[in-house]
Formats: sequence, C-alpha cells, structure tokens
Amino acid sequence: MKSYVVGVGMTKFEKPESRDWQYWDMAKEAGSAALADAGVDYDVVEQVPVGYCFQASTAGQRAVYELGLTGVPVYNVNNNCATGASALMLARQFVEGGVSDCVLALGFEKMKRGALGGGSDGGDFATSPVARHYGIMAARHGFEMTPPTAQIFGNAAREHMERYGTTAAQLAAVGAKNHRHSVNNPNAQFQDAYAVEEVLAAKTIHRPLTKLQCSPTSDGAAAAVVVSERFVERHGLGDRAVEIAGQAMTTDTDESFASGSCIDAVGAPMSRSAGRQAFERAGLGIEDVDVIELHDCFSINELLTYEALGMCRAGESGKLVESGATTYGGRWVVNPSGGLISKGHPLGATGLAQAAELVWQLRGAAGARQVPGARVGLAHNIGLGGAAVVTVLRR
Repeated sequence: MKSYVVGVGMTKFEKPESRDWQYWDMAKEAGSAALADAGVDYDVVEQVPVGYCFQASTAGQRAVYELGLTGVPVYNVNNNCATGASALMLARQFVEGGVSDCVLALGFEKMKRGALGGGSDGGDFATSPVARHYGIMAARHGFEMTPPTAQIFGNAAREHMERYGTTAAQLAAVGAKNHRHSVNNPNAQFQDAYAVEEVLAAKTIHRPLTKLQCSPTSDGAAAAVVVSERFVERHGLGDRAVEIAGQAMTTDTDESFASGSCIDAVGAPMSRSAGRQAFERAGLGIEDVDVIELHDCFSINELLTYEALGMCRAGESGKLVESGATTYGGRWVVNPSGGLISKGHPLGATGLAQAAELVWQLRGAAGARQVPGARVGLAHNIGLGGAAVVTVLRR
C-alpha cells in the first residue's frame, strides 16, 4: 500500500526564549497548518506520533489536545536529532501497513539557549547513551573544553581533512551556501548571507568549525498529514499528494565503532545504509533526485552525507560543494531552506520541517526558494546515539 503526504505545516524557527509561547502553542500552530493544508479536520486523524526530546513524558498528549480531544492514540517519540523523521516513519508504517488511513506526524521542541551537552544524566557521563561514541572520540583525540557535539563533529572534520585534504574553506562553503539559501525562507531562524571568508572569520567553536558552520538551538514545530491512496481518492487530494516513495531507518552497527574514527561514530555508516535501503524501496537512485534536505548539524556532516548518499566518491565532497554542484544551477540543490545551520534545529521538529520543505518544493510552491522542475526530493535526518532516517519523496 502506498502512502502520501497531503498536508504540511511548520512554525517559524526561533531563538530559544525569544518568543512568549509554550510547546503546545507551537504544536497547535504547526498541526493546524498541516491539517488546513490537507483540507481535513482533526477528527479524521486516527493516530498521532509526536516527536520531542526535552519535554516531559506525555508532552505529546498535552500538545495534541490543543488540536482536539478525540481519544486517538498518541505515541511519544524520542530519537535525538532524528526524532522528527522517526515520527514521520511511524506515520508511514501505520498507513502502509493498513492500520490507518490518516495519521498526523507532529514534532516540536522548546529548548534552552546555549550549546547541547553530551547527553550525561546528572553529570554522570557513564550513564550517557552516547558514552560509547564520545569514548571513540576521546581515545583518538582526547577531550577538550568545547561543546561536546561540536567537538565530536569537529574531530570528524579534522579526520576528513587529514585523510583527504579537505580544506577549511570547503567546510566554510557549506555554511556560506546554507546561510545564502535561508535569505529566502521566512521560517528560518537566521536570514543573513555570508561569504566564505566571513564564515571562516567567525568565532571558533571547535577547530575547524566556526559558529556559522554550527546549527543553533531553536524553538519550533512542524507537522505532516500522511494518508493512504484510498484516502487521497476519497477526499480528492491528488493535486496535493506527494508520495513517500521509499524510506528507511538504520541504527549503529559494529561499523560505527570498529574503526575508531569520529567519521564513523557520528553516523556515516548509518547514512550510507539508510540511503541505500530507501533508494532500493523507491526504485530510484541519487541521479533521479532534484532537491535534498539533509542533516547539516555541522558543516562537516553535510560533506559526509554527500559521500554517504553516493553524490560523490569518498573524500571528494569538499570539491563538490566548492564546485557549486549543490546549489541553484548545480546538479542538486541541497538545503534550499537554509538547513539546520541557518533555518535552525529544534530537535523534534527538524525531520518534519525537512519533509515540509520538500513537499513545497515538489508542489512548485516554494516561492523564491523554488528548485526549477523538482520532481524527486530526499530528506536525511540523523541523530547521534544513533538513528538515521532517509526519505525519498516523489511527485
């Protein structure tokens, strides 16, 4: 059975504590927008997977109750930065499995200012779900007094530079590209363009990553209405429907840790596997894709994902971004929304915001961000700890 996204919505992503709202307010805004986009009422929704990381247990119910009190099942989903796409995947599985005809996937986050920590519980790092990942990093690079997530990805960047000759300017080109794309996105947390030289000159967070190459903490929500083919036909939604042609989730395997490399520990093997499976299920390849929203939590992760998805050979991603192949006029347009670096990164909402951007692109409704002739889109959402979700969308 096929599944389709027929409605999407999101809030503007905001700097934490800059707007007077609660997580249920943002969830209502995004969920209502998705339902309105689909042209359906909440009372036809049969199940609701809700993604978030920093709110209390059953916050999903508290948020969804703002849309209606219909008694439908609500599932609380937490998969670190891949939470939003995990909620979308559950929605798709409910539909394709024949369990439900209409499912609302919702994701939100209300965060605190400042960098994310290392996932330790009450300061006891031994209890952290990502202790093994940071152990790999510490064994090879030691541990510095910089934000832990920036540190592990920054060390992956150092390894890539040492192994392949990737330059600091090539890493900065990712940040410059995504900030430039965000200028045309009214939902982006930042909407300022920077030259590569300005990205390089920004404050260093963990060498070689500067502030303009790192995603910020953010508040915001996003949502998608996922339905069956018969629901599309019954409600006359063919003009709005975008097919989920292929999707896959992977978690860490031995490959993530055996090499002792931060490149593997931050998820490159998961991304390769999820991408391969999603393409197989869709019957498509990277050569068929027009527009991509991928998880650029740090500039290096965009380069690693180019390689994982088969956009270039290992070690050639720096040259790929430098060539202009991943922006307007190039082979693909990657992160037309501005990506996590510039659009923002409220963890639970990120994967669903990626889906929203792609749905708008494939409908030809992205305004000044529109990728000409876009017919196939790919979303890549990854969480340290680990989970990687790749979704192929087709119009």
